[in-house]
Amino acid sequence: MSIKTKTTLVAVALSSLLSASAIANLHNMPQLSQQESTATSSQQTESEKANVLFEAIFMENVMANPINQTYLGIKQDYGKWNDLSDAAADADLARSKQQLIRLTRLDANKLNEQAALSYELLKASLEHSISDDKWRYHTYPINQMYGVHSVVASLLINQHQITDESDAKAYISRLNGIPTLLAQLETSLEIRAKKHIIAPKFVFPYVISDSKNIITGAPFTETGKDSALWADANRKINKLDITDGNKQALLVEVKQALLTKVKPAYEQLITYTKSLEARADTQDGAWKLPDGEAFYNNALARTTTTDMTADTIHDLGLSEVKRIHDEMRVIMKKVHFAGSLQEFFVFMRDDKQFYYPETDEGKTAYLAQAKSLIDTMESRLDEVFTIKPKAELVVRKVEAFREKSAGKAFYDQPAPDGSRPGSYYANLYKMEAMPKYQMEALAYHEGIPGHHMQIAIAQELQGIPKFRKFGGYTAYIEGWGLYSEYFPKEMGLYADPYSDFGRLSMELWRACRLVVDTGIHAKKWTREQAIAYYVENTPNAESDAIKMVERHIVMPSQATAYKVGMIKILQLREQAKKALGAKFDIREFHTVILKNGPLPLDILEEQVNKWIKQVQSL
Repeated sequence: MSIKTKTTLVAVALSSLLSASAIANLHNMPQLSQQESTATSSQQTESEKANVLFEAIFMENVMANPINQTYLGIKQDYGKWNDLSDAAADADLARSKQQLIRLTRLDANKLNEQAALSYELLKASLEHSISDDKWRYHTYPINQMYGVHSVVASLLINQHQITDESDAKAYISRLNGIPTLLAQLETSLEIRAKKHIIAPKFVFPYVISDSKNIITGAPFTETGKDSALWADANRKINKLDITDGNKQALLVEVKQALLTKVKPAYEQLITYTKSLEARADTQDGAWKLPDGEAFYNNALARTTTTDMTADTIHDLGLSEVKRIHDEMRVIMKKVHFAGSLQEFFVFMRDDKQFYYPETDEGKTAYLAQAKSLIDTMESRLDEVFTIKPKAELVVRKVEAFREKSAGKAFYDQPAPDGSRPGSYYANLYKMEAMPKYQMEALAYHEGIPGHHMQIAIAQELQGIPKFRKFGGYTAYIEGWGLYSEYFPKEMGLYADPYSDFGRLSMELWRACRLVVDTGIHAKKWTREQAIAYYVENTPNAESDAIKMVERHIVMPSQATAYKVGMIKILQLREQAKKALGAKFDIREFHTVILKNGPLPLDILEEQVNKWIKQVQSL
């Protein structure tokens, strides 16, 4: 099925684009007022003026967000958390409106090609952030996938670096600021509750468990190992080149903050969360929210950057599930399996040969094999790419404090200055959910040539504004990830038929997502119906199905991006092959896809068509 993209751009609001990004040398970026913007030198071209304004707007949004600053290596508000109040949200909205006014003062007709593209993308992004403010409360700020309750620990542990005493003081300041942060969170949850926007009941045990985990262990309890935050603070502070006395003084402050601020704040959050749980129901879809149908349709448009309806996406998913099932039956014959496809699923799901043991040794072996797969792929990148990221990639296990609720695998961006590598996280909480035959596809998706290639390259691009480097369109990003699972097969990888089955099972999983996401949010499927669909149609463990369905419920539309984006990239590739014939070069095609950073799918198509015409003219 051909995917028809929107004629108007869609973009994610700038304030939400940077949560997993990093950049160096931003401290001296310009921040222009309206007056300063109009006073720029008359000697500048309109494109030069535009680029200055793009950077200024980017930095205005970054500097209003202390968490994003930390991800980006900026330490101006290093001891602060984001303001979660309605007043802060109102200020964000007002800033977006003012930025749009300043942007539209530019003469778009005088911009060069790149500046014109940036203008169009930024204008759409601001317009959508403004129009989407009406859905401000249509989210679940705490859930099993993400939320303020878990961001606190993950940011302090993974992002807040301590290189000197001032960094340590900022760390302590953040610990002391947690009561205010969580109180604001509670207020925002209560506002939603009064509007009948409460997460389903299944969410709350996860949130309570994760919150309890943060305040479990020393110094919160006298027995057991150190808590994650206490261990982190000790590790970082003890590495400082300062006197032992100064180290101990800092650690005394950390302990005081943990016991007098962090613990009571989380205990209060747990108490409130339990009260919210009592008010929650078991209805799962976005349809239950105020104006839920309109909200979900808007979410689909933003996520996919297409005009596809929920029904169209649902039907596409059903068609893709059937096609992939047929390809799986071919593999069944290759491995001489006698039985039905569903019986083959049971075999692949249950046979112990396909799993590492549920031991520390098994988990270590999994990580080692994942690294080996990535290393092999990296050694062959020149066959399919002319551009490669400078940033390194490491393979990590999801930390214990969040492994129970975290997804199967995910990627964290590197810092472009090399201070932090890109990270492929594998969740080894339950080894039954991480079969060996899916390892290859998973490593390609999250690592190389998937997210690490696309995201790290985007961050390292020269000559484009930072809002494009560090922004994102889910259909583009996840479409590339899923496409990256596919094309290594064309390189002769997936030599093991079981591994090729794993590739198909991963693609099947994404096809099922089209069916289930729309099923839950548009067709009123229950949680149980959705889980059953995955179990019946995929070889994945039931635990996978449960996690995925629960993800659908708290992140409406997000999971539709993968397959929609992949199909579009493949359509564009086939279009280019047909048009160029012998002139087609897969390496150059990949460059076209990656060289502008993330794009809406319709704009990506425009870029590919331009490239086709250029090659044809040679």
